[in-house]
Amino acid sequence: MVVISGMRLGAAAVAILGFSMSAAHAESLREALTAAYAHNPSISSALASVKIAAEVIALNKAATRPIVGLGGSLSGTATSSGGSTSSTLSTTPLGLNYSQTLFDNHATDAKVEQARANVEAAKQSLRATESTVLLGAVQAYMNVILYTQLVQLRGDTVQFFQSQVKASQDKQNIGEGTKIDVAEAQASLASAVASQQAAAASLQAAEASYVQYIGHKPHNLSADFNYGRIIPPTVDQALSLAAANNPSVLAARASIRAAAAGVDAAAAAFGPSVSAKGSVGPSFSTSCTNGSCVGNSPSVTGTMSLSFALPVYEGGALGASQREASMTKVKSELDAQAAVASITATAATAWSTLQNSVAQISSANSAVSAYQLALDGVIQERDVGQKTTLDVLNAESTLIGYKESLITANASRVTSAFSLIAAIGRMSPDALGLHTPVKSAAEYQRMVEDTWEEVRSFEPLPRPVWHR
Repeated sequence: MVVISGMRLGAAAVAILGFSMSAAHAESLREALTAAYAHNPSISSALASVKIAAEVIALNKAATRPIVGLGGSLSGTATSSGGSTSSTLSTTPLGLNYSQTLFDNHATDAKVEQARANVEAAKQSLRATESTVLLGAVQAYMNVILYTQLVQLRGDTVQFFQSQVKASQDKQNIGEGTKIDVAEAQASLASAVASQQAAAASLQAAEASYVQYIGHKPHNLSADFNYGRIIPPTVDQALSLAAANNPSVLAARASIRAAAAGVDAAAAAFGPSVSAKGSVGPSFSTSCTNGSCVGNSPSVTGTMSLSFALPVYEGGALGASQREASMTKVKSELDAQAAVASITATAATAWSTLQNSVAQISSANSAVSAYQLALDGVIQERDVGQKTTLDVLNAESTLIGYKESLITANASRVTSAFSLIAAIGRMSPDALGLHTPVKSAAEYQRMVEDTWEEVRSFEPLPRPVWHR
């Protein structure tokens, strides 16, 4: 039996009850979660979003890096006057062109910082998606177990009521029972059949959800996951962890950082900028007059220029951009406060539901044992004429109710425990001990931020690899 003392959960209180659908070749909850993590497209999509955000860092860094290219030109003029014609052909073969922003009042630095913060927000959104998918997989897994057991229990109940209908009919045939006894037994049987059919329909829906999250049909499930080491011992620690580690909260805080950098970038737009341009390459020209052409000797020409700019008035755009950035920062701070409040409420609810489920299991176990004995006694008393068929049916219905409560509480304990794990930010492959590589865009980010990647490769970057 699992016991809760006050607001603390000991190791026994958080161990999974070892119920299973089949011991042979069972698919454990850890195996199901591993499959969900490895193949769910929502996680791959969130990983792609991180990689897209990483490209923005590279794009912003490029603003103050040199731009070098090859270029050439060909130009000519022709003049005809008084019967005389002349033409000039000037050529500049391929030469090097260069341009670079040397100083932009640190606007690029602010934009790079903003992009990095957005990447961090995207990473936390990836973690949040992982958490959502894994929690959905847990719920689908436990729903299959729940409704499978309810179908089995209600099937046994149907058989019990069928036997009661037969017993009532037999008693009526020998004059010891009445039509009322038979009708009552038949009504209970009809209700039991309907309940079994409802459970079977719910099981079909649960199996469909299982396929959606885990990628294949359920087979021989066994909820043997020991999550005791992951859950904090007190509700206060749970709330503290949720406010500090939940990926949605961390994403909101990264958005504050990005908004603050956006304010800096908008302010930098008011300042001066300095840029440079240059080119170097050979040149050659040919002049022709009345068919006689003279060519100049080839020469190498280089040019270099510096320019300075300071905005004075841009139609109000600069001020509007700065105000927009400031309001965005205020909004992001409010969103972060709302995220913390929401997550801590979720954690508190999950904690309370977990405690209640453990208490319900203890109560239902005791009730099942007691009412099983009571049912056996009522049946014996009915057989000697001291109780009626209705008494037996009522006792069986009560016992069924407690058995269903026990099944539901067992499933609720697991799902509420994982809801708490998700709320405190530990619903991850590492924390859960899943046997699968963790999906990360760190190597992709390092590659796209490489300054000389384009120079070395002279070809587009390879297609992203989703599973790293």
